[in-house]
Amino acid sequence: MARLAGATPVILPTSISDNFLLKPESLASVITEKSRLLILCSPSNPTGSVYPRELLEEIAAIVKKYPRLLVLSDEIYEHIIYHPAKHTSFAALPGMWDRTLTVNGFSKYTSGASSISQKAGLAALNLGYAGGEAVSTMVKAFQERRDYLVRSFRELPGVKISEPQGAFYLFIDFSSYYGSEVEGFGTIKDSETLCMFLLEKAQVALVPGDAFGDDKGVRISYAAALSTLQDATEKIKEAIALVKPPVAI
Repeated sequence: MARLAGATPVILPTSISDNFLLKPESLASVITEKSRLLILCSPSNPTGSVYPRELLEEIAAIVKKYPRLLVLSDEIYEHIIYHPAKHTSFAALPGMWDRTLTVNGFSKYTSGASSISQKAGLAALNLGYAGGEAVSTMVKAFQERRDYLVRSFRELPGVKISEPQGAFYLFIDFSSYYGSEVEGFGTIKDSETLCMFLLEKAQVALVPGDAFGDDKGVRISYAAALSTLQDATEKIKEAIALVKPPVAI
């Protein structure tokens, strides 16, 4: 999208050891007078990471040094957040109101939202702050699913996990399995072939990490019933048991 607009995207890598949060010093090292838009996402898709206020304030201090720089802050999952994490809207930081484009909404409507959907959105606004009891109940269910998945996948050798603080995604590092040969399938070379393997052997659909710029991991959505996730997790474990990591773990 940036290239279509005639811009040059600059991707800042993040690390699972930092919970996939942008380091201010990394931002400061690449930002220039030509920089026009900084895109942030918190709570994040695909990692579930949530930026603490202190870190956002450090980022805001850098933004202030560049008067022509705007911030696009994707906050679509702001109310799906797990204690003790707290959501901070970037526009709420001192001096950032006029510099921020906040992205939010009701769901994944990209065009032509029907009148029924619009009425449903109006009803949601009338539920009260943060969606009231209805959303609170939903978030508790998401947290139960998150806790189950994190606990289950930590039992797998060689797997690295950053526990999500918001949204309903888990981004798991399976890279220790890359290079493995699987009888009847072939070589697991990267996130895409891993997902193809799990689709074929476990009948579970995941999203390859290379779609998000990090080929080490795969994304799991836990916007599904706990029983469905339990079945899927067991199938993934059974399939992974067929894979022998090529390196010591």
